[in-house]
Amino acid sequence: MASPQFTLDVATTKAPRAAPVKVLLLENISPVAVQKLQALDFEVTLIEHALNGAELQAKLAEGYQVLGVRSKSKVTAEILENSPALLTIGCFCIGTNQVDLVKARELGIAVFNSPFQNSRSVAELIISQIISLARRLGDHNKEMHNGKWTKTAKNSHEIRGATLGIIGYGHIGSQLSVLAEGLGLKVVYCDVKNVMPLGNARQLEMDELLKTADYVTLHVPQLPSTKDLIGEEQIQMMKPGSYLLNASRGNVVTIPAAVKALKSGHLHGAYFDVYPTEPGSNKEPFESALIGCPNTILSPHIGGSTLEAQINIGTELAEKLYNYVSSGTTDSSVNMAQVSMPYAGANTHRLVNVHRSQPGVLKTLNDILASFDVMGQVLLVRDGIGYFMADVDHEASTEISDLVQALPSNIKTRILY
Repeated sequence: MASPQFTLDVATTKAPRAAPVKVLLLENISPVAVQKLQALDFEVTLIEHALNGAELQAKLAEGYQVLGVRSKSKVTAEILENSPALLTIGCFCIGTNQVDLVKARELGIAVFNSPFQNSRSVAELIISQIISLARRLGDHNKEMHNGKWTKTAKNSHEIRGATLGIIGYGHIGSQLSVLAEGLGLKVVYCDVKNVMPLGNARQLEMDELLKTADYVTLHVPQLPSTKDLIGEEQIQMMKPGSYLLNASRGNVVTIPAAVKALKSGHLHGAYFDVYPTEPGSNKEPFESALIGCPNTILSPHIGGSTLEAQINIGTELAEKLYNYVSSGTTDSSVNMAQVSMPYAGANTHRLVNVHRSQPGVLKTLNDILASFDVMGQVLLVRDGIGYFMADVDHEASTEISDLVQALPSNIKTRILY
C-alpha cells in the first residue's frame, strides 16, 4: 500500500498553502539522496564541502528547512538558535556528535542518522588493515615507492591463530567479529553492555582484553566516557609487539601515547582513520604526530566511504527526512520522542506540535481539540520535550493550529495536508 502523500505547509497565512521544501546538503552527500529528494519535489542545494559556523549560519538563514551533513560541519547551539526555519537534520553517517542534539530537541528540530548502512564497509577496511599491519605493507609500499627493495620475513606474520580484541561490540564490532573468525582469528571483545557473542567470540573486561589481544581495534561512539579511552596506561597493558587500530572517533586514543609506543617498538604497528583534528576539506593539509611512525598506516576518515555505503545511507536518510517533513513521523530520530500514526484519510489535516512538557499541557491540548472532529492523536515525551500529533478536520486545521501555537508551552507547530 502506498504511503500517504502530505505536503508541508510553510505559509504564515491563515490558509494552508503548498510551497517547496528547501534542503541544504553539505559534504558531497551521495547523488542518490539528491535525486530522491528532488523526485519528491524538494528544492535541493548541494555543496560539496563542509561549512564553518558563520558560513553555515548564513546559509541556513536563507530559509532552509532540511539540513544534511556528514562528519565535518558542526551544527552548534548558536547556529540552531538562529535558524528558525529549520525542521530537521540528517547526519549521513553513524555519528551525531557534530550536532548539538539537546539544543535541537529544545528547539523542536528532529535529528536522524544512519546507524547500520556503513557497518560492512568499516568492518572490511579493518580486516584489510589487520593483514596489512601483520605484513608491514605500509612500510614496504613506502620503501618500494622510494626505490628500496627489502625482501624479509622479519616482523611479518600470518593472522591465523592470533587474537583480535574488539572494543565496542555494536553494529560494526559484531560484524567484524564474524569476518575475523572466518579468517582464523580468535575474537575477544568488551562492551559497556552484556552483549551476546557471535560465533566463538568471548566477552572480557577491557583491561583483560588489552593484555590478551594481538590486535586491538576500537569501535565506540564519541562520549565523555570514551575520550582518551586508550592512553599511555592502556597501551602499556597491551602485549609487546601488538597492534592498535582506530576507525571510531578521533579523540578515543591519546595520540602522543600511541606515537611513543610506536617509536619505542612496544607497538609493532597501528592504523588510524580518525584524528582529534581533521581538515575541513580536501584542500586543507593534514598534520599529525603519527606521520612517519614505523609501520603506521593512515587514511583520511574513509571508514564508511564506499560507493555502496553512501548509496545506502543516501537512500535511507532521504526517506527518513521526507517522512518527517511530510507526515511528522519521528521513528528512529536520535533526539526526539519516536512517534508515528496511520494517516486518517481524506478531508483530514495533520497537526504536529512540539512543546515543553509540563503539568496540564495534554489537558490544554485536548480542551482545544474537544470542539472539533479529531480522527486520531498520539503524544510522547522525551527529556522534557513533548511530541504531539493529531489528525483533524481539514476545515478546522488552521484555527486549531493558531490556538495551539498561542500556548506558552509551544515550540513548533505545523499543519500537514
